[in-house]
Amino acid sequence: MLKKILLGIGVLILIVAGYVGYMMLTTRSHSPAAVAEYKDGDFLIQVNYCQPFKKGRLIFGTEAESALVPFGKKWRTGANDATEISFSNDVMMDGRLLKAGRYSLYTIPNDSTWTVVFNSKLGYWGAKLGGDPFEESLDVMRVPATVRNDLPEIEQFTISLTPADSLVNMHFYWANTRATLLIQRIQ
Repeated sequence: MLKKILLGIGVLILIVAGYVGYMMLTTRSHSPAAVAEYKDGDFLIQVNYCQPFKKGRLIFGTEAESALVPFGKKWRTGANDATEISFSNDVMMDGRLLKAGRYSLYTIPNDSTWTVVFNSKLGYWGAKLGGDPFEESLDVMRVPATVRNDLPEIEQFTISLTPADSLVNMHFYWANTRATLLIQRIQ
């Protein structure tokens, strides 16, 4: 009898482990990995993230509207693993210095502005059972990003880095929204 119970528990563990492994492997195909990069001489900004699709869902809105990304809540800014960004040189954002290095990046979207957060801990998974995966005590910088909500619809979440005068515009596109963060290289 004990052998049957242990065998049943073993089979159950294998089924659960197989399901979790399958889900982790297949979510990548639903939200593929992407890289946004800006390079100018020895200056490099690189963003590693995953690109979920809209699939007819309400993306940005209130919790009451059942938005995928509710206003005022932390968002991993993509899917799967948390988005990570690296800077080869020190940069300025919103008049403040951010040292060269690699950071986790998450955002707090709202209708008219987003907060972009750089966090010193790497390797976050996008969700945590029972709560928030990001440790605010490890936030290095929070900066505002401007928002436009009147763009043609974008089906797949996209981050781009484009030059503008002495700045680099970091754009976050999804649904009808574009959030823009201005990054200035320190010479």
